[in-house]
Amino acid sequence: MIYLLDILLLSCTAFGGPQVHLMMMIERLVRKRKYITEEELLELQALCQVLPGPSSTQTVTAIGLKIGGQPLAYLTLLVWSLPAMLLMTMAAIGIHYLNQNKISLEFTRFIGPMAVAFLMYGAYAIARKVIHDAQSWSFLIISIILAYLYPSPYMTPVLIISGGVAASLNFRKHEKMERGRIRIAWRPIIFWISVLIAAAIVGKITNSLPVRLFENFYRNGSLVFGGGQVLIPILYNEFVEFKHYLTDQEFLSGMALTQIVPGPVFSIATFVGSLSMQPYGITGQIIGGFVATAGIFLPGTFFIFFAYPFWDQLKKYRGIRASLQGIHAASCGLTISAAISMFEPMIHNIQPVLTVIGTLLILSFTKIPSYLIIIAGLLLGLVIR
Repeated sequence: MIYLLDILLLSCTAFGGPQVHLMMMIERLVRKRKYITEEELLELQALCQVLPGPSSTQTVTAIGLKIGGQPLAYLTLLVWSLPAMLLMTMAAIGIHYLNQNKISLEFTRFIGPMAVAFLMYGAYAIARKVIHDAQSWSFLIISIILAYLYPSPYMTPVLIISGGVAASLNFRKHEKMERGRIRIAWRPIIFWISVLIAAAIVGKITNSLPVRLFENFYRNGSLVFGGGQVLIPILYNEFVEFKHYLTDQEFLSGMALTQIVPGPVFSIATFVGSLSMQPYGITGQIIGGFVATAGIFLPGTFFIFFAYPFWDQLKKYRGIRASLQGIHAASCGLTISAAISMFEPMIHNIQPVLTVIGTLLILSFTKIPSYLIIIAGLLLGLVIR
């Protein structure tokens, strides 16, 4: 019980993304409570970084799995994601209310450009970490071009898988490590595939929007490497440009709100799912937020259940380590392409361009927390009407 209260406290105070989340976990779960050692936590985080899904969420879920098995892991996932899910659903309902009552969203005019600046800065931060050689630059540039020219949700898995396969061919560059026998429990993967196929079939037969939304987010949650900054362009391509469930302004508002809501950045999925159901009223929006949250978080949990038991042996394979280079470069390319697509409509107006530039300068040369920058943008929008 104390452990779950600690997770709840983290979920209500963890602003700033995976890096900040990790430091807070070390402080509370390692140094204060001693649930696991710092070395164990860092190993779990390394595992989560090479799996699809939200790394912070998978890390706390893996801690629950380590100390209490699958029941505690599921409870950890629920407690960690619940505050952000509730806040983002309420935010989506609030924006729908403003639109329905023809209340101007002009006060949010600084928020969209700020969100684009956050995405640009995130892409830059990712690129600094993963782009180190000519091969990575090639994967990056090809991903940017293809994702920009073909903004389809199907382009995402193609680029990520292709990047991983191509990079794995250079496994000889990696040091050989002594390998032991891998014992694999296939049940989590079988369950993951079964849920994916069942959701796709039921959604096709019934044409039920909640079921189709669950399948959409479940599929995306199964393919996202690199965290929330990579998920954002995937959702933008599918739900704004491809399916038109949300407008540009609505999506950008959700992007900005993830900076002032504690917990996982993947909570953007809750916001998108809720607004996708806005024609069905408040009840529909609550259902949309719930199915989107369940869909985006469940695949990463199944992958943790699958990979955790044999991670120590899996990471010794050179092909696995080599593939990460291509996966991360392709993910980074997707993020940059989305930033370009979102910035394009703004270039003919001086105010959003200056807002993007100013936000980038603040992020680059100060240590002001992101949520304070967004709050300042909202206040500025209210003052300058």
